[in-house]
Amino acid sequence: METREVHRPAVNGWIALVALLLSGPVLAMIMFGVLRSMNVPLIIISALADMVWLACLGGFFTLQPNEAAALILFGKYCGTVRTSGFWWANPFFLKSKVSLRRRNLNGQTIKVNDLRGNPVEIAAVMVWYVENTAKALFDVDRYEHFFQVQSEAALRHMAMAYPYDTYHDADVISLRGSTDEVSKALQTEIQERVERAGVIVEEARLSHLAYAPEIAGAMLQRQQAEAIVAARSRIVEGAVGMVQMALDKLEACTKINLDDERRAAMVSNLLVVLCAHEPARPVINTGTLYQ
Repeated sequence: METREVHRPAVNGWIALVALLLSGPVLAMIMFGVLRSMNVPLIIISALADMVWLACLGGFFTLQPNEAAALILFGKYCGTVRTSGFWWANPFFLKSKVSLRRRNLNGQTIKVNDLRGNPVEIAAVMVWYVENTAKALFDVDRYEHFFQVQSEAALRHMAMAYPYDTYHDADVISLRGSTDEVSKALQTEIQERVERAGVIVEEARLSHLAYAPEIAGAMLQRQQAEAIVAARSRIVEGAVGMVQMALDKLEACTKINLDDERRAAMVSNLLVVLCAHEPARPVINTGTLYQ
């Protein structure tokens, strides 16, 4: 059963202080007169009144900005004071203060398997605050520890739902390539888990993401191989375009006529020159065209 927060007004502390200061001398004079009369019942009543006056001094409390105090009377929740300032309430109230300020939780790096089973290291940073003081104090045990445990569980579950990388599959959401979508999904899942604690998650983002050390070397080689293949594909694509442009220019020139064999040889030579790792070393033909 969820606890509903009740806003409870408190007595202005300065007014209560003035009232107690004014009533103190009056009670002292009454006590002095009763003692002189030696009337036992009046003495007892006067002593009780003085004890109540002294107990009322324990009802003062202060609240800083973005701070609340839950009032508990003999185990019963009686409401929450949210307005900052100097206040007075029943001295028998237990005043449990709760900070309403934004807090950062920089989670520890954890190791978990992604959707493809690859071990990865992941961590996240969260911004959160307490919205419902009654839920935070009475519906969970140690709401700060509860939030930390649930956020770690949500991070583990989220990391297992996505692959580390897409590997050229643009339609797949990955941890590395879809940061905004993954962060939004993480924030939503954490919010669902900590709702019972009266906590609001303002932001959740990944602060660390890497392959685990045992497979980091192999994955680095894979990424390097993919980069080399991509670069080679780009080079070949550009080389073919340049060769085609050269053939078109030569065919447009009426003074140069190349048969199929010479055209094929030229295409082969141009592709070797354009796609080679090192600068080409041409061999000059000093004979005839067909030697």
